[in-house]
Amino acid sequence: MDSELIRVIDEVRANKKQPPVTGVSHATRLREDFGFTSLDLAELTVRIEERFGVDVFADGLVHTIGEVQEKIARGRRT
Repeated sequence: MDSELIRVIDEVRANKKQPPVTGVSHATRLREDFGFTSLDLAELTVRIEERFGVDVFADGLVHTIGEVQEKIARGRRT
């Protein structure tokens, strides 16, 4: 798991007064497992774009950590 991505997710969670994530896998769901709302996902998008230079929601929704990682990896290759 990309530790930098986990740091970004923890920043969003900290704003919600939630503890850092543990036991994250590729199948971990942003809404269901982290409880992220649309506003949280918007914040996550901005933070990921700032950190990685990739808009993970540019061509559709992502639902899991694995999908986010795939989009970041694809964005880095282009």
